[in-house]
Amino acid sequence: MFYREVGQFKSTYAADMAIFPIRQDRIGIAVLLAVAVVVIPLLANDFVLASIMIPGLIFTLAAIGLNILTGYAGQISLGTGAFMGVGAYAAFKLAGAFPEVNVLVWILLSGFFSAAVGVVFGLPSLRIKGLYLAVTTLAAQFFLEWCFIRIGWLTDYSSSGAIEAARRSFLGVSITGPEATPLARYFAVLGMVVFLTFIASNLVHGRIGRTWMMVRDMDIAAELMGVKLLPAKLSAFAVSSYFAGVAGAMMVFFWLGAAEPSAFGISLSFQVLFMVIIGGLGSMIGSYFGAAFIWALPVVIKFAPGLFGFEIQSATVEHVNSMIVGALIIFFLIVEPHGLARLWGVTKQKLRVWPFPW
Repeated sequence: MFYREVGQFKSTYAADMAIFPIRQDRIGIAVLLAVAVVVIPLLANDFVLASIMIPGLIFTLAAIGLNILTGYAGQISLGTGAFMGVGAYAAFKLAGAFPEVNVLVWILLSGFFSAAVGVVFGLPSLRIKGLYLAVTTLAAQFFLEWCFIRIGWLTDYSSSGAIEAARRSFLGVSITGPEATPLARYFAVLGMVVFLTFIASNLVHGRIGRTWMMVRDMDIAAELMGVKLLPAKLSAFAVSSYFAGVAGAMMVFFWLGAAEPSAFGISLSFQVLFMVIIGGLGSMIGSYFGAAFIWALPVVIKFAPGLFGFEIQSATVEHVNSMIVGALIIFFLIVEPHGLARLWGVTKQKLRVWPFPW
């Protein structure tokens, strides 16, 4: 009934190294996908889809990108928001220059521009680490923000300095622009996030992922064992920035519709970092947990008191949310550094020995 692994023998290395080697895990993933594809579109209204599900999935992808760099490769970054901005501006320019090409293609390709920028700012990682590397990525954040504001070519010399999502369709259904329904945008975001999560899971479970974790745990020992540190670290920066860039492009095209440079500020970088810390470093499922928790928390604070006859003002919700998130970050860093993902892992371990004493 629960996580019973007895009798599930593996006869090949491929089966043993599978992403979901346990039957219960595969069933659980299938159920979650069924809920996301069938149940949520049937039961959720436009507000839930547009304000909770779509941004939640987008931030999940951004958290996966940062988790690859910080959680798996051990390289601290405070420039996720800027790398998301690179992807957003790249998708905007590509969609405007080649309107005949499907916008989904440009959103996926925009991540490569962000990856190239990430590699450039990841070069110092061979010589510096820890706080000094964090300062370097913070410099990247401020420099790229300056580029978004000062380089008019990026916005087609718009007087407002903002970029706007082009009106595009897929299979005859509008997926971007004012005509696109929240349901259509939700399916587009869901498909891309699931696809890229599958790619990320294969990367971290394969040779590349093991190389990243060797560098994270002890880079000197990894180098003595034959791991080339510069390619390993730069590949982590490239993959992480790619995911962040795609998330930034989806943020503009599928959620906001238009964005100014301030949308990719330092606060966005810290928000994604908080998702990774609370969700769990070095965990794919932790990125989902962290993004869902951080994004859904203000909604819960706003509407939960209404069930008891109370009403909270929007400004108060923001302050309470900041206090709760700050307290939770301190709590998880002290009590459970591996975040919500570790709590889920402990729960699965308890289910493996149920009904025996815990």
